[in-house]
Amino acid sequence: MIEFVAHNLAPIMFGSLIVFLLLGYPVAFSLAANGLLFFIIGVELAPLSDDINLFWPLLGALPDRFFGGVMSNDTLLAIPFFTFMGLILERSGMAEDLLDTIGQLFGPLRGGLAYAVIFVGALLAATTGVVAASVIAMGLISLPIMLRYGYDRRLASGVIVASGTLAQIIPPSLVLIVLADQLGRSVGDMYSGALVPALVLTGLYVLYIFAMTMIYPNAAPALPKEARTLGHGVTSLIFAAAAAVVLAYLATTFLEGQVEQGAAIWGATIAILAVYFVAVLNKAFKLPLLSYLTQQVIIVLIPPLALIFLVLGTIFLGIATPTEGGAMGAVGALVLAFGKRKLNLSLMTQAMESTTKLSAFVLFILIGARVFSLTFYGVNGHIWVEELLTAVPGGQTGFLIVVNILVFFLAFFLDFFELAFIIVPLLAPAADSLGIDLIFFGVLLGLNMQTSFMHPPFGFALFYLRSVAARVPYLDRVTGKRMEPVTTGQIYRGAVPFVCIQLVMVGLTILFPQMVMRYKSEAPVQDPSTIQLQIPNFGGEGGLPPLGGASGVGNGGQQNNPLGLPPLGMPPLGAPPADGAAAPVPGATQQPPAAAPAPSMGLPPLDFNNALGSGDQAPAAPPAAQQPAPASPAPPASSDRSAPIDLSQPPSFQ
Repeated sequence: MIEFVAHNLAPIMFGSLIVFLLLGYPVAFSLAANGLLFFIIGVELAPLSDDINLFWPLLGALPDRFFGGVMSNDTLLAIPFFTFMGLILERSGMAEDLLDTIGQLFGPLRGGLAYAVIFVGALLAATTGVVAASVIAMGLISLPIMLRYGYDRRLASGVIVASGTLAQIIPPSLVLIVLADQLGRSVGDMYSGALVPALVLTGLYVLYIFAMTMIYPNAAPALPKEARTLGHGVTSLIFAAAAAVVLAYLATTFLEGQVEQGAAIWGATIAILAVYFVAVLNKAFKLPLLSYLTQQVIIVLIPPLALIFLVLGTIFLGIATPTEGGAMGAVGALVLAFGKRKLNLSLMTQAMESTTKLSAFVLFILIGARVFSLTFYGVNGHIWVEELLTAVPGGQTGFLIVVNILVFFLAFFLDFFELAFIIVPLLAPAADSLGIDLIFFGVLLGLNMQTSFMHPPFGFALFYLRSVAARVPYLDRVTGKRMEPVTTGQIYRGAVPFVCIQLVMVGLTILFPQMVMRYKSEAPVQDPSTIQLQIPNFGGEGGLPPLGGASGVGNGGQQNNPLGLPPLGMPPLGAPPADGAAAPVPGATQQPPAAAPAPSMGLPPLDFNNALGSGDQAPAAPPAAQQPAPASPAPPASSDRSAPIDLSQPPSFQ
């Protein structure tokens, strides 16, 4: 029995962690306690199994894993920045203004409020990156309005929950930051890869609302005329949008040769600022250029768009890192709150307190995961997981299907932080060994983990909406009618169709990976066969100067030795002897040359002539007082001076 435990310690350890979590223990402490407990067991059972590589001194690696791997991680600094930015914006009233204005814009359409919620949810996701802030804000503002005008409670609840969870996948998402850190990849690449799938998912939500309004018109009626307080004037908004597009095109065309990259982003920025300036002038001087609806839409919509550019635009342009982008976003949120006269000490205190709690929550989970992974890797648990997953039939596709099913069911019990810190480090090596791009793998997991916020019965977004939705009947403050409460069952049933849409999006991403892999298209890859290497010409005919030899004479009779190196005393093949005598004639008896001056480096000149065409060892040069020894046999008359040198014999030195 003990030997069985020793040989299967990795799966037993993983199963024990799942049991601890299901019992309700805090995640961070479950990870750390499980790791330390099985470390003690593993040290005791190490002599019984070759798969256990644990010993007591290994605990000394924990401080370095804490301080070197967690505390000094610059990427994780983006989490408190984006959290603080989202909380400031949520409490500054920006979400309320957006929902009211966009709701008025889409009001004449069936399902207009639902479209507005999805659109505003995407905007809030791109500015806050915090699910709780988006869901709570839209639940407080939109849900009473949607119920007031006859929306189906299930549809209204599902739209709010689903739109709030867009903050999971639309950059700057906290999930993408954590996934990039765990996968060891760039946060900027993760943002770029997730952008298109996030927009496609938003479009699927819109298609679902459109289908529901076609099938069940009474489930999402249009706003009545008396509720459209901003009036009409969509035509001027269309003209303003068209003018902005034309101006953006002209600015992009002009800037293409002026900036290295991001000309389209800069062109769009110039166009948006110009339209915003016109709207501000129209409001300040009461000009008839724009309708009141158009003016309000532009004035309310441009500031969050500017904040999105400040955060994401600078990251995609390479001006700022994600951490620096988060810091600029936090400052921008403070500026917007100050402009709306909502910035005060109470707001700052609440935002900083919530940011500290969330950051400490993430930090403690990460520290517990470090303790768990130290033991799990020590019992070769990563190898067990990799072999288990790579053996799945179907190659890469089979692996992706099985992993997504596993993550989907684990998301019923674990939130995305727990999945990212526990499951992702175990799955990443197997994905990498199968040749799956880790950015693609991370975005796919991010889409899947998004369902963890909407899973009945443990979805956090469901709890957020439940906390702000009416639990008892109430009187509507506008119509005075008695409104029935929203039940928990209605919230759960409303979320199920959007969970299915998210699963469809996961399948589309697997079928069309180029939606994510487009992040690589920004750096063109050159064919290696077309690469040409050119050797710089230093002035000599051959391109490179001699190392002090005399063969470089040419340019005006001057020696080509620009490097100033001393001669090595080794004349080139085919050159006349150093004393100016004629070259030896093949077939003639050769006499040893007269003593030559010693070269500048103290090395004797090399004579390769005696080694040409002969396999015998050449005699050494005789002393000056003795008669010269007979010369070695001359090569045959048919031999050529370009014949290869026999390197099996040492050369003779004169």
